[in-house]
Amino acid sequence: MFLTLSAASLAYVGAAAWLDRRGRRPVPPEPFDAIVVLGCRVMPGGRPSGSLEARAVRAAELWLAGAAPRLVTTGGVGDNAPSEARVAADVAIALGVDPDAIVLEDRSTTTEENAREARVALRAEASRVLVVTDGYHTFRAERVFRRHFEEVHAVGTVAPTRARVRGALREVTAVAAYFAQRKL
Repeated sequence: MFLTLSAASLAYVGAAAWLDRRGRRPVPPEPFDAIVVLGCRVMPGGRPSGSLEARAVRAAELWLAGAAPRLVTTGGVGDNAPSEARVAADVAIALGVDPDAIVLEDRSTTTEENAREARVALRAEASRVLVVTDGYHTFRAERVFRRHFEEVHAVGTVAPTRARVRGALREVTAVAAYFAQRKL
Protein backbone atom coordinates (compact mmCIF):
# COMPACT_ATOMS: atom_id res chain seq x y z
CA MET A 1 0.00 0.00 0.00
CA PHE A 2 2.78 2.44 0.93
CA LEU A 3 4.64 1.76 -2.33
CA THR A 4 1.49 2.25 -4.39
CA LEU A 5 0.73 5.53 -2.64
CA SER A 6 4.35 6.66 -3.03
CA ALA A 7 4.34 5.79 -6.75
CA ALA A 8 1.06 7.63 -7.29
CA SER A 9 2.36 10.69 -5.45
CA LEU A 10 5.57 10.64 -7.46
CA ALA A 11 3.61 10.37 -10.72
CA TYR A 12 1.37 13.28 -9.69
CA VAL A 13 4.35 15.50 -8.83
CA GLY A 14 6.14 14.41 -12.01
CA ALA A 15 3.12 15.36 -14.11
CA ALA A 16 2.99 18.77 -12.42
CA ALA A 17 6.69 19.35 -13.13
CA TRP A 18 6.21 18.32 -16.78
CA LEU A 19 3.28 20.73 -17.18
CA ASP A 20 5.33 23.55 -15.67
CA ARG A 21 8.38 22.91 -17.90
CA ARG A 22 6.24 22.57 -21.03
CA GLY A 23 5.19 26.20 -20.77
CA ARG A 24 8.75 27.36 -21.37
CA ARG A 25 8.84 26.25 -25.02
CA PRO A 26 10.05 28.92 -27.45
CA VAL A 27 7.63 30.92 -29.58
CA PRO A 28 7.64 29.83 -33.23
CA PRO A 29 9.14 32.52 -35.46
CA GLU A 30 6.21 32.68 -37.90
CA PRO A 31 3.73 35.48 -37.23
CA PHE A 32 0.29 34.70 -35.82
CA ASP A 33 -3.06 36.31 -36.60
CA ALA A 34 -3.58 37.23 -32.95
CA ILE A 35 -2.14 36.88 -29.48
CA VAL A 36 -4.71 35.84 -26.87
CA VAL A 37 -4.11 36.66 -23.20
CA LEU A 38 -6.05 34.38 -20.87
CA GLY A 39 -7.75 36.15 -18.01
CA CYS A 40 -6.88 35.74 -14.36
CA ARG A 41 -7.91 37.27 -11.06
CA VAL A 42 -8.19 41.02 -10.55
CA MET A 43 -7.25 42.20 -7.08
CA PRO A 44 -9.14 44.78 -4.98
CA GLY A 45 -8.84 48.25 -6.43
CA GLY A 46 -8.69 46.87 -9.98
CA ARG A 47 -5.05 45.82 -9.77
CA PRO A 48 -3.91 42.79 -11.77
CA SER A 49 -2.94 39.66 -9.88
CA GLY A 50 0.68 38.62 -10.37
CA SER A 51 -0.35 36.02 -12.95
CA LEU A 52 -2.57 38.41 -14.92
CA GLU A 53 0.15 41.04 -14.98
CA ALA A 54 2.80 38.52 -16.10
CA ARG A 55 0.52 37.29 -18.89
CA ALA A 56 -0.24 40.82 -20.10
CA VAL A 57 3.45 41.81 -19.98
CA ARG A 58 4.50 38.72 -21.96
CA ALA A 59 1.74 39.33 -24.52
CA ALA A 60 2.77 42.98 -24.89
CA GLU A 61 6.39 41.93 -25.45
CA LEU A 62 5.28 39.49 -28.13
CA TRP A 63 3.05 42.08 -29.81
CA LEU A 64 5.82 44.69 -29.76
CA ALA A 65 8.17 42.09 -31.32
CA GLY A 66 5.71 41.65 -34.19
CA ALA A 67 4.34 38.20 -33.30
CA ALA A 68 0.81 39.27 -34.33
CA PRO A 69 -1.07 42.40 -35.40
CA ARG A 70 -3.84 41.98 -32.79
CA LEU A 71 -3.90 41.28 -29.09
CA VAL A 72 -7.04 39.80 -27.54
CA THR A 73 -7.45 40.14 -23.79
CA THR A 74 -9.99 37.78 -22.22
CA GLY A 75 -11.87 37.43 -18.96
CA GLY A 76 -14.97 38.82 -17.36
CA VAL A 77 -15.52 40.39 -13.97
CA GLY A 78 -14.71 38.09 -11.05
CA ASP A 79 -14.67 39.11 -7.40
CA ASN A 80 -13.31 42.57 -8.24
CA ALA A 81 -14.06 45.00 -11.06
CA PRO A 82 -13.13 45.87 -13.73
CA SER A 83 -12.98 42.85 -16.02
CA GLU A 84 -9.83 40.76 -16.33
CA ALA A 85 -9.74 41.71 -20.02
CA ARG A 86 -9.83 45.45 -19.25
CA VAL A 87 -7.05 45.19 -16.65
CA ALA A 88 -4.83 43.12 -18.99
CA ALA A 89 -5.48 45.61 -21.81
CA ASP A 90 -4.50 48.52 -19.56
CA VAL A 91 -1.21 46.78 -18.67
CA ALA A 92 -0.49 46.15 -22.35
CA ILE A 93 -1.31 49.74 -23.34
CA ALA A 94 0.97 51.08 -20.59
CA LEU A 95 3.77 48.99 -22.15
CA GLY A 96 3.25 50.46 -25.62
CA VAL A 97 0.62 48.29 -27.32
CA ASP A 98 -1.57 50.35 -29.65
CA PRO A 99 -5.09 50.48 -28.14
CA ASP A 100 -6.52 50.04 -31.66
CA ALA A 101 -4.77 46.65 -31.89
CA ILE A 102 -6.52 45.33 -28.76
CA VAL A 103 -9.71 43.30 -28.89
CA LEU A 104 -11.48 43.10 -25.54
CA GLU A 105 -13.36 39.90 -24.72
CA ASP A 106 -14.78 40.60 -21.28
CA ARG A 107 -17.47 37.95 -20.78
CA SER A 108 -15.62 34.66 -20.30
CA THR A 109 -14.90 32.97 -16.97
CA THR A 110 -13.28 29.66 -17.99
CA THR A 111 -10.60 28.49 -20.43
CA GLU A 112 -13.32 27.02 -22.67
CA GLU A 113 -15.19 30.33 -22.66
CA ASN A 114 -11.92 32.24 -23.28
CA ALA A 115 -11.42 30.20 -26.45
CA ARG A 116 -15.01 30.36 -27.67
CA GLU A 117 -15.44 34.07 -26.99
CA ALA A 118 -12.03 34.94 -28.48
CA ARG A 119 -13.14 33.12 -31.65
CA VAL A 120 -16.35 35.20 -31.71
CA ALA A 121 -14.46 38.45 -31.03
CA LEU A 122 -12.01 37.77 -33.85
CA ARG A 123 -14.76 36.60 -36.22
CA ALA A 124 -13.34 34.58 -39.10
CA GLU A 125 -10.31 36.85 -39.32
CA ALA A 126 -7.96 34.66 -37.32
CA SER A 127 -7.05 31.03 -37.72
CA ARG A 128 -3.59 31.07 -36.13
CA VAL A 129 -3.34 32.22 -32.50
CA LEU A 130 -0.65 32.47 -29.86
CA VAL A 131 -2.13 31.93 -26.39
CA VAL A 132 -0.40 33.43 -23.35
CA THR A 133 -1.07 31.92 -19.93
CA ASP A 134 0.84 30.49 -16.96
CA GLY A 135 3.41 27.91 -18.01
CA TYR A 136 1.70 24.99 -16.31
CA HIS A 137 -1.60 25.87 -18.07
CA THR A 138 -0.28 25.80 -21.67
CA PHE A 139 -0.98 22.10 -22.29
CA ARG A 140 -4.70 22.31 -21.53
CA ALA A 141 -5.15 25.81 -22.96
CA GLU A 142 -3.63 24.78 -26.28
CA ARG A 143 -5.93 21.79 -26.60
CA VAL A 144 -9.05 23.74 -25.66
CA PHE A 145 -8.22 26.51 -28.14
CA ARG A 146 -7.68 23.95 -30.92
CA ARG A 147 -11.39 23.26 -30.85
CA HIS A 148 -11.95 26.87 -31.99
CA PHE A 149 -8.88 27.80 -34.06
CA GLU A 150 -7.00 25.97 -36.83
CA GLU A 151 -3.53 26.47 -35.39
CA VAL A 152 -2.67 27.21 -31.77
CA HIS A 153 0.59 27.60 -29.90
CA ALA A 154 0.57 28.41 -26.19
CA VAL A 155 3.43 30.08 -24.36
CA GLY A 156 3.75 30.38 -20.63
CA THR A 157 4.84 32.89 -18.11
CA VAL A 158 6.94 31.89 -15.12
CA ALA A 159 5.30 32.71 -11.81
CA PRO A 160 7.11 32.73 -8.45
CA THR A 161 7.96 29.21 -7.28
CA ARG A 162 5.23 28.86 -4.65
CA ALA A 163 2.47 29.94 -7.07
CA ARG A 164 3.89 27.70 -9.83
CA VAL A 165 3.98 24.64 -7.60
CA ARG A 166 0.45 25.21 -6.31
CA GLY A 167 -0.87 25.98 -9.80
CA ALA A 168 0.88 23.04 -11.46
CA LEU A 169 -0.41 20.58 -8.86
CA ARG A 170 -3.95 21.94 -9.31
CA GLU A 171 -3.56 21.77 -13.10
CA VAL A 172 -2.80 18.02 -12.98
CA THR A 173 -6.27 17.51 -11.52
CA ALA A 174 -7.84 19.78 -14.16
CA VAL A 175 -6.12 17.92 -17.00
CA ALA A 176 -7.24 14.58 -15.55
CA ALA A 177 -10.82 15.85 -15.29
CA TYR A 178 -10.75 17.09 -18.90
CA PHE A 179 -9.46 13.71 -20.08
CA ALA A 180 -12.14 11.90 -18.06
CA GLN A 181 -14.82 14.10 -19.66
CA ARG A 182 -13.21 13.61 -23.11
CA LYS A 183 -12.65 17.36 -23.45
CA LEU A 184 -8.96 16.96 -24.38
